[in-house]
Amino acid sequence: MKRRVVITGMGVVSPVGNDVETFWNNLKNGRSGIRPIDRFDTTGFATTIAGLVVDFNAEDFIDKKEARKMDRFVHYAIAASLQAIKNADLDINDEIAERVGVYIGSGIGGIETLCEQHDVLSEKGPRRVSPFFVPMIIGDMASGQVSILIGAKGPNSSPISACATGTNAIGDAYKIIERGAADVMVCGGSEAAVLPLPVAGFNSAKAMSTAFNDTPEKASRPFDKDRDGFVLSEGSGILVLEELEHAKKRGAKILAEVIGYGMSGDAYHITAPAPEGEGAARAMRDALRDAGIEANKIQYINAHGTGTGADVIETTAIKTVYGDHAYKLAVSSTKSMTGHLLGAAGAIEAIACVEAMRDSILPPTINLDNPDEGCDLDYVPNEARSADVDYCMSNSFGFGGHNATIILKKYTE
Repeated sequence: MKRRVVITGMGVVSPVGNDVETFWNNLKNGRSGIRPIDRFDTTGFATTIAGLVVDFNAEDFIDKKEARKMDRFVHYAIAASLQAIKNADLDINDEIAERVGVYIGSGIGGIETLCEQHDVLSEKGPRRVSPFFVPMIIGDMASGQVSILIGAKGPNSSPISACATGTNAIGDAYKIIERGAADVMVCGGSEAAVLPLPVAGFNSAKAMSTAFNDTPEKASRPFDKDRDGFVLSEGSGILVLEELEHAKKRGAKILAEVIGYGMSGDAYHITAPAPEGEGAARAMRDALRDAGIEANKIQYINAHGTGTGADVIETTAIKTVYGDHAYKLAVSSTKSMTGHLLGAAGAIEAIACVEAMRDSILPPTINLDNPDEGCDLDYVPNEARSADVDYCMSNSFGFGGHNATIILKKYTE
């Protein structure tokens, strides 16, 4: 018999709020976190806007001396993790430490440190490069630093699957608990890539929005015919997953249940999704199979929905999996408000799904004024909607042909 896995804690650092309550209030009220980039001179850049974390101080969570040895993406992961553990009221003592794991991914890792130290090397020579350079840039260091800080000695790893990373982290952690290798997993994603080099690179790839620099809150437009690319964003989303009996034994408040996980590879192209969303459809079907439920049980999908041409392909994949039911369920993209957090996107979107079930409110897809001809589903346009949701799905797809889907359920005994 499969061990049941529940969510008992959540934490967020994001462009729309640095705690779950603020994050969710802004999402359900349709507030955008996209703003002009003020971290570097954007002269000459085609895109001058992003989803920026504001009013964040790493020293509120980390000793000042230690914080200097960490990249910004680790700062965000630690802050969200400590929030989630506090929210779960979890005491990681010697008795349970070996059964508590950490599984936090990042699509890009410590690129801020990489860029800074490259400049140091160029301007001051090799002897001036920081001795902490390597442990600051490697993508597993969010998991590593969080585990050290909280004393978690169980399974510890870090998935890297581009924009599918956060969802893979949750799904993999779910499977670790399900098979009995841990009782608790702190999992999710973190990203801090709003920097000159990534912005220039995404612009060169023609991937990001460039038409709304003067109206940043309008720039992220999933499923809209006037969309012109995604909006780069940053932050972290962390969840505490726990085996049901372990959670009940300690009297934990159960927020939702994880019941299904699917993943697939397109084996098609490094950046473009497979035609008709074939790989995405397989991930969704695998998640439904893993959950042991029929497709018509799903009431809400938090879509990958980036505001690119892939929106039509995801829509097609949903219709392939759900058939006529695709027109009866609700689909929305919270990236319309948060922007695209890359490796952290799936994690904050899972948190949005949990809050949607708990609050009986579907978050909207803002800026959806004129749906694309190929986007004909119910995307909860522009305003949140009251709805009782018992089952929801969250999709994440990444460069390299990575597809990941999880299914969450309102908790019942």
